[in-house]
Amino acid sequence: MTDVEQQATPASSQWFERARAVSPGGVNSPVRAFRAVGGTPRFMVSAEGSWLTDADDTTYLDLVGSWGPMLLGHAHPQVISAVQDVAARGTSFGTPSLPEVELAEEIVARAPVESVRLVSSGTEATMSAIRLARGFTGRNRIVKFAGCYHGHVDALLAEAGSGLVTLGIPGTPGVPEHVTADVIVLPYNDTAAVTEAFERYGDEIACLVTEAAAGNMGVVAPDPGFNAFLARTCREHGALFVSDEVMTGFRLSRAGHWGIEGAKEGWRPDLLTFGKVMGGGFPAAAFGGRRDVMDHLAPSGPVYQAGTLSGNPVATTAGLTTLRLADDAVYRSIDEWSAEARRLVSDALDEAGVPHVVQEVGSMFSILWGTTTRARSFADVQAQEAWRYGPFFHAMLEAGIYLPPSAYESWFVSAAHDDQGLSRMASALPAAARAAAAAPPTVSASASE
Repeated sequence: MTDVEQQATPASSQWFERARAVSPGGVNSPVRAFRAVGGTPRFMVSAEGSWLTDADDTTYLDLVGSWGPMLLGHAHPQVISAVQDVAARGTSFGTPSLPEVELAEEIVARAPVESVRLVSSGTEATMSAIRLARGFTGRNRIVKFAGCYHGHVDALLAEAGSGLVTLGIPGTPGVPEHVTADVIVLPYNDTAAVTEAFERYGDEIACLVTEAAAGNMGVVAPDPGFNAFLARTCREHGALFVSDEVMTGFRLSRAGHWGIEGAKEGWRPDLLTFGKVMGGGFPAAAFGGRRDVMDHLAPSGPVYQAGTLSGNPVATTAGLTTLRLADDAVYRSIDEWSAEARRLVSDALDEAGVPHVVQEVGSMFSILWGTTTRARSFADVQAQEAWRYGPFFHAMLEAGIYLPPSAYESWFVSAAHDDQGLSRMASALPAAARAAAAAPPTVSASASE
């Protein structure tokens, strides 16, 4: 552990000790524990715009954005006002409510879906979409891609990315072998492997599920035409194409990643899953798609799915307000800030002599360390020098910039990021790049934790 990693803030250290006494690992989601980068996680007490403040009153430029939801920035005044107003009238009814209908209408207006079911998390959305695909087709097999993460659904934890890579868990105890027996895992961006799988199992495959653009093994963009190929292949074999836009949905454009790809190429998924931005910082998610498929859900059809807090009025109000505020100017601002941030990072790493690739899709980006070859698959990502990221991360943290505590995560920006944030990045990056350059080779965190 480096000196920087040992410089834990006093209050955060105390809170971490208290947390470890009552929670596994002291956190409620594994990547927050700093296992991949070392040191003590910072416990935050407030956030505004593009800034976080921890328990020691230290302020950080935030490039995590609650892992994607904060498109407008933290504590946006109009979102807060709308939430306060609806919460004063009741936080949960257990009945249909007005905001859930309005949010569903907003999603249908933006995305290539005809019908939507609201749920409470991205995991729940993807789990429900898989069940619906199986119920609609009468088939059991699922195709997914190595490195793509679709929530902690039992069947989909085979070769998932994100936290499983960070913690070095190839699968997970607690998932029986028979649960994953019908899951076919293929290399991302490999059309030949997809063709072979469908030639062999085509009449048994209920669906193929993929991230619209991979963001859970770091950012790995689909090859041009790859998603169109997947949609066409599924259609030819009677399987459903499920596009996971939990991370990219309403973040990369008004219509998510589909809006910058599928809308122009003329194809649509059969089902899509959404989360993060559509909740405006609250636990809300959704899945939707073709009406004939969605009508197989109870109470219209035989496939059962339910949730006590689904369509919660506070969460749906936050999401609806966020989406209504997310106009073209918001997306333009995010794209421009992200492009400048990527340039600053790349210039600093070049100056320090660190081979790297900035992997981006829209405004989302991550760094591939120790190589100049762009990653197209999970195997490519795993071959990087991820051990360089820990010293880089801590140097940035010490300079007041909060990055994802893992090399296998996307960086997120918001419409609240401004010139002040770019100035802080420009000041912090040279020392952080030198720390990455001087990092001694170690076993990658993806294999050692």
